[in-house]
Amino acid sequence: MTHSVHPRLRLRSHGPGRDDDRDHDRDHDRDRRRDDHRVGPVGHHFTRLVTRVALGSMLVFAGTGHLTWAREEFRAQVPDSVPLDADMTVLVSGVVEIALGSALVAVPRRHRRHVGRLAAFFFVGVFPGNVSQFLHARDGFGLDTDARRFARLLLQPVLVWSALYASRD
Repeated sequence: MTHSVHPRLRLRSHGPGRDDDRDHDRDHDRDRRRDDHRVGPVGHHFTRLVTRVALGSMLVFAGTGHLTWAREEFRAQVPDSVPLDADMTVLVSGVVEIALGSALVAVPRRHRRHVGRLAAFFFVGVFPGNVSQFLHARDGFGLDTDARRFARLLLQPVLVWSALYASRD
C-alpha cells in the first residue's frame, strides 16, 4: 500500500534537484501573489483603514460643527429649495454626519460596505447644496470666491469615491 505525503509535509533533500527547484518556484509564486495587493510599502488594507478613519473623523467634526459653533454658517448654506426649515436641516444633517462618521470607524467589517454606500449617498445628497452655494455666491467656511466654491464642487466626487473605497473589504 502506497501512502502519498502532502507536499508541505514531505522531507526535502538538501542537495540540488528538480524537486527543490519546483518547491522554490512554487513558494516564490505564492509570495508574489500575496504581495500583489500591496500599494508601495503598505497594502490596501492599511490605506483603506486610514481613509476610513480620516473620512469618519471629518464627518464627526463637521457634524459637531452643524450642532454647535458653525450652526449659523451652515444655515446660510441651506438652499431655498429645501422644503424644511434651515435650522432643522442643519441639525438633522449634523446628526447624520456624526452617525455616519462614527459608523465608518466603528462598524464591524460585515457592515462596512453598507455604511460606505450610505456615506456615498449622503455626499451625493448634499451636492445640490454645494451647487447652490456656488450658483448664489454664498460665502462660508473660507469659500469666499467662485474659484474656491468651484473647487469645493470638485471635491465632492472625491468624497464619494473615498467612502466607497474605504468600505471595501
